[in-house]
Amino acid sequence: MRNGGMVAAQRLGAGVARSGSVLALALATSMMAAAPAAAQTAATPASAQASAAPAQKAASAPVLDADAFAQIPFFADGALSPDGRRIAGKFGMGGTQVIGIRNLFDPQEKPMNLAVPDQTEADWVQWVGDDYLLVKLRALLPMPDSADRTYVSRLISIERKTGKVTRLLWTLAGQNVADVIWVAHDGTPEILLSAQNSMYLDEGFFPSVHRVNLATGREHVVQSSRDGVLSWQADGNGVVRSGVSVTKSGRMSQLYYRGADPSQQLRTIDRASSKAHESLLDPILFVPGTDNAIAVLTGDDGRDRLYEINMLTQQTGRVLFEAPAGTEIARTLLSQDRSAVLGVTTSDMPDRVHWLDKDMAELQAAFDKSVEPQKVSVEISSLSADRRAMLLTLARPDSPGALYYFSLDGGMMQRVAVFNDKLKQVPVSPVKTVHYKARDGLSIEAVVTTPKGREAHNLPVVMLPHGGPWAQDVASWDYLAQYIASRGYLVIQPNFRGSTGYGADFLHKGEGQMGLAMQDDITDGLAWAVSEGLADPKRACIVGASYGGYATMWGLAKDPDLYRCGVSISGVASLRREVNDFGNYYMEGKYSDDWKAMTPDFAAVSPLNAVDRIKAPLLLIHGRKDVTVAVSHSDAMASRMRAAGKTVDYVSLPKADHYFTRLDDRKAMLDAIGAWLAKYNPS
Repeated sequence: MRNGGMVAAQRLGAGVARSGSVLALALATSMMAAAPAAAQTAATPASAQASAAPAQKAASAPVLDADAFAQIPFFADGALSPDGRRIAGKFGMGGTQVIGIRNLFDPQEKPMNLAVPDQTEADWVQWVGDDYLLVKLRALLPMPDSADRTYVSRLISIERKTGKVTRLLWTLAGQNVADVIWVAHDGTPEILLSAQNSMYLDEGFFPSVHRVNLATGREHVVQSSRDGVLSWQADGNGVVRSGVSVTKSGRMSQLYYRGADPSQQLRTIDRASSKAHESLLDPILFVPGTDNAIAVLTGDDGRDRLYEINMLTQQTGRVLFEAPAGTEIARTLLSQDRSAVLGVTTSDMPDRVHWLDKDMAELQAAFDKSVEPQKVSVEISSLSADRRAMLLTLARPDSPGALYYFSLDGGMMQRVAVFNDKLKQVPVSPVKTVHYKARDGLSIEAVVTTPKGREAHNLPVVMLPHGGPWAQDVASWDYLAQYIASRGYLVIQPNFRGSTGYGADFLHKGEGQMGLAMQDDITDGLAWAVSEGLADPKRACIVGASYGGYATMWGLAKDPDLYRCGVSISGVASLRREVNDFGNYYMEGKYSDDWKAMTPDFAAVSPLNAVDRIKAPLLLIHGRKDVTVAVSHSDAMASRMRAAGKTVDYVSLPKADHYFTRLDDRKAMLDAIGAWLAKYNPS
């Protein structure tokens, strides 16, 4: 396949690939293609069955400027429609991100684009049949009669044929009116929506479940609210089967359950205490016609396992999947009718599916044989309802990757687009995963990116801790790490203790260690790189976003002679307001417990209170439309640094959000980082 042309792979019988040879050719040649099938628009597989275009000379290597790395991905967080003809998701258009729908087969069908409202983030999109799209929106808004702000979520539906946008239950006054617990799979545009009607602890605070018709807007309550119940779950037939009740402190919870007959009463079947680190049974799906459910349970050995379990007796049955030691089951993939678990992902490869469905497992194996698995992964990212059409992501850690369409009917494969039209699929800087020992002997995993064309010896180095802190960096495409590496720096992304993905024991090792051992783990990663001869200890800087921004500022204060400079992007400067003030919140006790467990003294490990100890120059970058970390953190830090006579610069971007989803903002951020590193730690 050249220039995105169609390859007519052999017909794959019985829904699975019997040979990977032709598919190997399709994937191999597509990886070498220099241009997308259609820049920033979906390709048209049905019209691409003519012979491939003549080969063209390979494109010259792209200029690695900030603009190239700052490109908004062509497609993200999206899905294939149930009939397999369209894709919907977040599209990079005109330097910003929009919600869109594209027809893969009919170039005459006008693409649908919807701008995300100001001061709002789009969390996800979901198809309801082939003609309606759900979009969850989230905003951080002022509380009525209060100086506090709170997250508010709402749902809209988009009618594909007309582009009509309908606000679903926006007349309700609750904080969360966007919890979709069921979607019809019989062609009717109906959903079950769990929604609050008040932000205050009164009659409307606890959510009721509404059945909503997206075509008519009509709705009715199918499950009334119940005191203490904050979340509901339904089975594949649209029957509300369970609800989780939490006390006001949040420290005690219980699970209510009913059988498949909606006339049955809910009964309490499980209780748990957060203080005792107990876990409540959490059904993923309900097995049709039984009182069994599928759930993830963590054994005494710390291993996650996917079980079939009887809801009434809580006796475990067959084990569907066991996660490798030291990893977690990250998410599960369900059939469209929610009758079966098709596969699971694990934290060691969070985008890679372990298929439980036999046909899908055989198809994945055929894809894997078609590429070099050490360099390229083929991820089945979305399926049609009949699972005969799918979206494939060809990804590698050193390249942004590309999106493909594949159909079992005729073995049709087509590249839809590359994710980054500037970098295309040309490998940039190599990425690998390493392990090192922290000072107390704990094994820490880190992702290391080495600048392309440079020997990994005595390089200037940038420590790049992740956000969260309950998060994890893996060996996948990271535009920030790649940009920094392209400037000649070794980039190290340590998964310090308290990171997710390594099991409960590793997670709990972060308790009491925020700003202490969690920070030391980052420092020890630098020491390891120096001991291995990879990094020059006299040329080290630290950069991070969100919690990583906190770790940057605190790293400059805790170890003032270690780094030559730091860059905090949307960082948390004061822990008290951010994590330790939950008065009058529902579940305030649990929130307080969780955060107080992280450090004995918030003020003592807040960068805002340690400015006098900072020696290295600090660059602050923050978007004024950030709805995740308030811009006041960087405002205050900049003011405190200037008052103390410290070297500081502040790039305040008026239109940027937390994730820098506008090209101009992302480019401004990268340019500022590149200039700051070049000035204070030249490579």
